Amino acid sequence: MPATEPTIVATSMGFASRRRGPWDARPSALFDLMAELAGAGDAPRVCYLGQATGDQPTGFTVFYGAFAGTRFRASHLALYPMPNVEDIRAHLLAQDVIWVGGGSVANLCAVWRVHGLPEILHECWQAGVVLGGVSAGSICWHTGGATDSYGPTLRPFTEGLGWLPYGNGVHYDSEEQRRPLMHRLVADGTLPASHCTDDGVGLIYRGTRLAEAVADRPGVAAYELVRAEGGTARETRIEPRLLSAEPE
Repeated sequence: MPATEPTIVATSMGFASRRRGPWDARPSALFDLMAELAGAGDAPRVCYLGQATGDQPTGFTVFYGAFAGTRFRASHLALYPMPNVEDIRAHLLAQDVIWVGGGSVANLCAVWRVHGLPEILHECWQAGVVLGGVSAGSICWHTGGATDSYGPTLRPFTEGLGWLPYGNGVHYDSEEQRRPLMHRLVADGTLPASHCTDDGVGLIYRGTRLAEAVADRPGVAAYELVRAEGGTARETRIEPRLLSAEPE
């Protein structure tokens, strides 16, 4: 059964280290939640899109290693140097969860547009495939956000897919440029009202409505930014639901 309504999970979270090396990760409880939202059953199908880092082989290594031995059936869609599947639409529509990795959101959206991915992914979203992602894979579904796609100094990005009619701020507590730039972009109207996430936090959208925030650790939060009088932005903290802890 697909998700009961179009669902996007936009995050600053995803995988956790097993502390056995830089490429040895495990999926967090977030993936079980996405599988549940997708109505996936006992063997959820999850597909990784890594275009934000140019389909780096190490990304595939981490992804497949994380799901090895789990109930998830993992696959990936690569677009470099050419698609790795004959029918992109059929492959993505057959998934329960589509996960988009972090990297350059500007490059991600540009490459997707060349290959017609926005139309295909929108069809998947409407069909009940749960779409999710971290960092660039979070911003992409929104109108835009703050990005390092153009260099180490963060800049505005306003060419997101825009299905979620908000700005999106990621890594809100861990990178010092993030919060002040998001405040400025909302205050001056570059971005609309925006939702931001500390590391370890995800936003669950049902349709275009923010249904809840979730977290994989205590002490972190999501935030809503809205334009206020006097050319400022007003920030409201959103307390997330803490997902169940997992064994190390």
